[in-house]
Amino acid sequence: MKKTTLVAGLAASALLFAGCSGQAGGGDTGGGAADGATYDWDMTITVSETSTWYAGAEKFGELLDEKSDGRMKLSVFANEQLSGGDPAAGVEMLANGDKAFSYNSPIIYSGIDPRFSAITAPFLYEDYAEADAAIADGGAAAYEQLTDDMGIKMLGFGESGFRQVTNSKHEILAPADIKGLKLRVAGSELFLNIYKELGADPVTMNFSEVFTSLQNGTIDGQENPFDVIYSNGLMEVQEYLTVWNYVYDPLILGMNKDIFEGLSDEDKKIVEEAAAEANEYQIKLSRDKEAEQLAEMEKEMKVTTLNSDQLATFREALQPVYDAYESKWTPEVAEAVQPK
Repeated sequence: MKKTTLVAGLAASALLFAGCSGQAGGGDTGGGAADGATYDWDMTITVSETSTWYAGAEKFGELLDEKSDGRMKLSVFANEQLSGGDPAAGVEMLANGDKAFSYNSPIIYSGIDPRFSAITAPFLYEDYAEADAAIADGGAAAYEQLTDDMGIKMLGFGESGFRQVTNSKHEILAPADIKGLKLRVAGSELFLNIYKELGADPVTMNFSEVFTSLQNGTIDGQENPFDVIYSNGLMEVQEYLTVWNYVYDPLILGMNKDIFEGLSDEDKKIVEEAAAEANEYQIKLSRDKEAEQLAEMEKEMKVTTLNSDQLATFREALQPVYDAYESKWTPEVAEAVQPK
């Protein structure tokens, strides 16, 4: 099986901010000003306040406040509130400087630049250890360059986790079981093609609409990591959960590049240190909660964990997708995310 990759490009216009105490769009910038500059920044996440994404963003805000002696304030908005629930529009706002920070999956970025989908290729990593090693050994650096091309400063990876699939119809044990299911998938050409290849009827919609659409039967199922499924109560409107770890989904902690570049060296260091600590906190929290979340979901759903032979049939079925995407990804990014 061929494993996957990514690349393309986008140059985003950025706003130039002046002054130490005024507020504009994504918040204050110090413009490289002297010590004492104050900041009031906005940050968005795609999912709810009960998620580890939100906990990580709140921790980031706490660290910024602490390390800056109260000069840096962060307001966190769940469910993409600043972009009407649309995460793709949220990334554009980040690139344009209409907000300062966000946690977004590379899946969302791939709607702008298909190179970002490399790290979310199906069955790329077997476990977290493989993903961690690949990110440390070139993966993070590759994504820092991709986001830089968009006018976004990447402040490391958080984590959404390995993605699973739920539905209201039946167990999924083989590719044939996905055929005909109307599934909400992440807003990415790659994900649409994955599920079309498996015979599903994939649709995209803002995540804020998913619970109601599952509840009223507009869609049969969806795919997401444990934390997103659990923290948004999707087990209340789904009967079957298939655990297959088919896509590893990190989170890009992004900051508008012009806002970052406008900071003094001292304040850049504060932001970078706070981001690193917040990402570490969020990743640990997400992984620590998985077993507990799965146990709770098992009380309300039929949970099926696929074995290696079953997974092999899915990998084989998706070979045409890997072949098609080789032309969309560059060798440099592909190699950067490969398991080490």
